[in-house]
Amino acid sequence: MSLAISAKAEELRRNGVDVLSLSVGEPDFDTPSLIKEAGIRAIQEGKTKYTRAQGTVELREAIARRIKKDTGVDYPIEQITVANGAKHSIMNALLALLDPGDEAIVLSPYWVSYPEMIRLCEATPVIIHTKEEKGFKVDRLTLEKHTSDKTKVLILNAPSNPTGSDYTKEELQAITDWAVEQNVFIVSDEIYSKLLYEGTHYSPVSFGREVNNLTILINGVSKSYAMTGWRIGYAAGPADIIKAMNGLQSQMTSNPNSIAQFAGTAALDADDALFLPMVQAFRERRDYCVTRVNQIPGMHCNTPDGAFYLFVNVTEIYAQNDTVRDSLQLAAYLLEEAQVAVIPGIGFGQDAYIRLSFAAGMETLEEALNRIETAVVKLLNR
Repeated sequence: MSLAISAKAEELRRNGVDVLSLSVGEPDFDTPSLIKEAGIRAIQEGKTKYTRAQGTVELREAIARRIKKDTGVDYPIEQITVANGAKHSIMNALLALLDPGDEAIVLSPYWVSYPEMIRLCEATPVIIHTKEEKGFKVDRLTLEKHTSDKTKVLILNAPSNPTGSDYTKEELQAITDWAVEQNVFIVSDEIYSKLLYEGTHYSPVSFGREVNNLTILINGVSKSYAMTGWRIGYAAGPADIIKAMNGLQSQMTSNPNSIAQFAGTAALDADDALFLPMVQAFRERRDYCVTRVNQIPGMHCNTPDGAFYLFVNVTEIYAQNDTVRDSLQLAAYLLEEAQVAVIPGIGFGQDAYIRLSFAAGMETLEEALNRIETAVVKLLNR
């Protein structure tokens, strides 16, 4: 849905309409030079042939170093596999884990692809609707209420797209205890883990061997390293699951792009200080946008812990007008009236919200939110 909205906005731009996009799910920063240079060197040195389906040894060693640094957990490279983006890694993991008739728990609001990925595995997504007042997070009691003898997987995305919510150590401990007790696999999508503005990020793999043996850690270089188009994601997990994922990938796509793998190696080995300016810029944008959105009539939002989205409650807008009553209609209205592209919350499983991305420059954000306020006030005063 986000790509469809972005495509519509781009079409309007081509027709001369001054559209501002708050719909994009990728950093507006360029890939750092040292990473691009690593890719260029790979081309110049002839590193353009097939690699092993699971990725080069060099990249998997860099991933192991990165995971060790971030989580304290050691992974041999045989328990690491590289794919064409984190999305591909998630799909490979679900195909390896799920059988027809299994159930996989998904937390709403969710990234739009999760339920459909589960259905592609002929399994059933079990949707848990999390609440804004609880930070859009799930607790153990709620998980227990949705657990059956068919429950095989929990997809956990933190920091989350679209809410930016992350879990405290205590909150995550309760979830991992549940997973161990119920023998449920956790597919832990941590693609936004380096884009964190509050607190400390914790991964399920850090909570002991038992849950480590039930967790497939998913990450990649797209968001944290401004490399969305390079398409490098990875998974680390139990040896038998990773072996199955390798087998699937070898038959579907073979190896990820070889040049991108060498660039990804450089990214993962780079000093974290290289990326601090991007994180700081996102933090400043977040703070501005949260304050500004909460000033707009009919809108309010939580402050996200990480990622680069606001999940904005718009129920008061629905209640105070006669024409816009759902998130699809509101997104269409804002695109037409304000020339601002946003994403309807229904795509994330919660129609009472819209998603705004602050992966744009401050001038764009200021103008876009001014336009949104003008359009909303006009709608409410009809």
